[in-house]
Amino acid sequence: MTTMAQETTSGRTPRTGSSAPRDSSPAAPTDASPAPRDTVPAAGRRAPAAVSAPVVTPEAPRPPGTAAPRGSDIRRHELAAFLRNRRERIPPEQVGLPRGRRRRTPGLRREEVAQLSAVGVTWYTWLEQARDIQVSEQVLDALARTLLLDASERAHLFQLAGAVDPSPAAQCPTITPALSHVLTQLEPVPACIQNSRYDILAYNRTYARLMMSDLDAVPPEDRNCMILVYTHAEWRKSIVLLDETMRMMAAKLRASMAGHLGEPAWKMLVKRLKAESAEFREIWERYEVVGGARSKTKQFLNPYVGLLTLDHTDLWLAPDMGARMVTYAPTDEESRERLERLYEIALGAEAEAAA
Repeated sequence: MTTMAQETTSGRTPRTGSSAPRDSSPAAPTDASPAPRDTVPAAGRRAPAAVSAPVVTPEAPRPPGTAAPRGSDIRRHELAAFLRNRRERIPPEQVGLPRGRRRRTPGLRREEVAQLSAVGVTWYTWLEQARDIQVSEQVLDALARTLLLDASERAHLFQLAGAVDPSPAAQCPTITPALSHVLTQLEPVPACIQNSRYDILAYNRTYARLMMSDLDAVPPEDRNCMILVYTHAEWRKSIVLLDETMRMMAAKLRASMAGHLGEPAWKMLVKRLKAESAEFREIWERYEVVGGARSKTKQFLNPYVGLLTLDHTDLWLAPDMGARMVTYAPTDEESRERLERLYEIALGAEAEAAA
């Protein structure tokens, strides 16, 4: 279900901390040395900000004397080279860091990447030295954000690390050409396809401008209604009865998560929300649960056409996966006319971009 707003009585509904060590090669680990620790990633794509995230213990290096397969050795060196290349191409100003007078490293320093990704400097250095350590999906996700990787680069990163990318941008098996065609034919009615984790998998032009100026401008990995409603200022501003919406969405997410407790993508979503939103942390600790689907009337303050009153309906595509088509039909003539204007605005912007 997408973001929620007013439900009528009739039932319709970035961080710079203490100075980090310079780029230097740490001593090789020994059996007695404690394993480095990495932390759950915060928002790597944004300018740095203070992050309070729980610490998790990464997998330890392989025991001495056990050689890794030749293919794994090649992949580790390719991964190290790829990380160095992408790190060195990002100017510090692009991620909100000062350049300083003594910077000799092209792009970002290793410790800066580690800080922005909320992982240990020593541990990240080992990655760039092709040490035989394992990396979790959460850390790969944080590095992809910090290094500003596009979809192809992100997929390459996960492939080199021998991991499966759990982000919705990497997995959209339910979006067939036929469903894409249906989304288009529903215009000017806003419509999208979501899963039970609130990932927005596909959407039409009108939906792209329903709750913000242009959803296309949001990175694919951030196109999640929970992330948007708790962290995106423009999205939040468009929702009438925001507090009620956040509570209801968190309760529905908790109910849906019961069947996905061991899945990395679900754990990554909750950890990211906890790291980025104090509101989510407070609401999540209430352990409220709401299940089922209901049609409801919602209201949105659209940045282009003003107030819209719409009937929200879920059309279930694969109940076992939680995939559904979400539609917003106008409840009155004024909302219908405003949706038509919004659709014309979307078409005009698309034509201008193509020119």
